Amino acid sequence: MTDAPLDHDYAAAGFNGTLPFGVSPALLIVDVVMAYIDPGSSLYLGPDNALAPLARLADASRAVGAPVIFTNISYAPGGAEGGMFYRKVPALKAFVAGSPLGAFPPGLQPEPGDHVLGKFYPSAFFGTALAPMLSTMGVDTVLIGGYSTSGCVRATALDALCSGFIPYVVSDCCADRDTRPHAANLFDMQAKMAEVVDCDRAISLLDRQRPSAKNRQGTGCQPQTGSQP
Repeated sequence: MTDAPLDHDYAAAGFNGTLPFGVSPALLIVDVVMAYIDPGSSLYLGPDNALAPLARLADASRAVGAPVIFTNISYAPGGAEGGMFYRKVPALKAFVAGSPLGAFPPGLQPEPGDHVLGKFYPSAFFGTALAPMLSTMGVDTVLIGGYSTSGCVRATALDALCSGFIPYVVSDCCADRDTRPHAANLFDMQAKMAEVVDCDRAISLLDRQRPSAKNRQGTGCQPQTGSQP
C-alpha cells in the first residue's frame, strides 16, 4: 500500500498503534447501492467495485451470527435533510427518494435478520441510531466495507472510533473512484483511527470469535427504504 520508509516515519512519530479485534463484531456495509455500480451513474466507481468480496464477507458474518447492517441514503426533493453536504456534492441528487440508483444491487441484498439504516451524511453514525443500536446488541467491533473509501467509509470509521467501537476497515471490501485516494485513505485510517485488514483476514477473525447468534435478536430495527430512523 505504501513504501517502508513512510510506514517507518509514521511509526516513529507514534502512529500505527494497534486495536485488538473484540469478542462481539458486526459488519457495516456502507452505501453499497446502484449509484456506484451502474455505468450510467455519475457516481459510477468502475468495475472494480469490491462487490464480490463484500458479498463473501456478508455471508461469513451471517454464518457466525454477527449482525449485518446495510446503510443507504434517501433525500426528499431538494435534499434539506442533507444540509451543506447535499449542497457541496451535487451528485447526491442521485439519492432523491424513489431513484433506482438508491437501490441495493442484485449481488448484495439485505437478508432476513439483517438491518437497514438510513443516513443523510457521510458517517453512518452522524444523526442516526447506530451507536445505541450497536450498544444494545453488545457489539464492540465494527467491520466496515462499502463506498467510498475516502468518503463515507472513512467518516464512518472515524465516528466508530469516537463512539467507542473498534473499527476494522476491510480494504478489498471498499472501493473509490481512483486507486490513489483509496490507497491514501486506507494508509491514513490504519495510522490514525482503525485497523485495516483484507477480506480473508476479516473472515478468519470472525471464525475465531464465533459471536453468539443472540446478538442478532431483539434490536427492533427492521429494513427501511432509506429514511433516517
